[in-house]
Amino acid sequence: MHLTRYTDYALRVLLYLAVKGEERATIHEIAESFGVSRNHLMKVVQDLSHRGYITTIRGKNGGLLLNRPPEEITLGGVVRDTEHELGLVECFRDHNECIITPACRLKPILNEAMGAFMQVLDGYTLADMLGRRQPQLARLMQIPTGAT
Repeated sequence: MHLTRYTDYALRVLLYLAVKGEERATIHEIAESFGVSRNHLMKVVQDLSHRGYITTIRGKNGGLLLNRPPEEITLGGVVRDTEHELGLVECFRDHNECIITPACRLKPILNEAMGAFMQVLDGYTLADMLGRRQPQLARLMQIPTGAT
């Protein structure tokens, strides 16, 4: 199983916003924190906003905030929403031309494995990613906090 960079960035954006809490963040500061392309993050943020994960506020005092509590955002849900191709092999896809598909047992085996993978992700939330490591994450992402 391989998650795309898009999903990776989506998870990072959500984690960053969860660490910031009620304080607004900008795409620029998130991009700087992770050393990633601002343009890529803009697409990810737009999608996360469209799907209701985050709120975007325009203007001078604008920024990004989580739209739901971290406890309500499952990793499985984010992966399903951001991975556009969960088909592990050709026979999972719409345009399957594999000649052995009628006799092959690979598809049901991989389907079972994918189900187990997603079930594990469904059991974790954004809050679980924070745990007791929120101060450490804030330091690593260079997010200023009240405690020094």
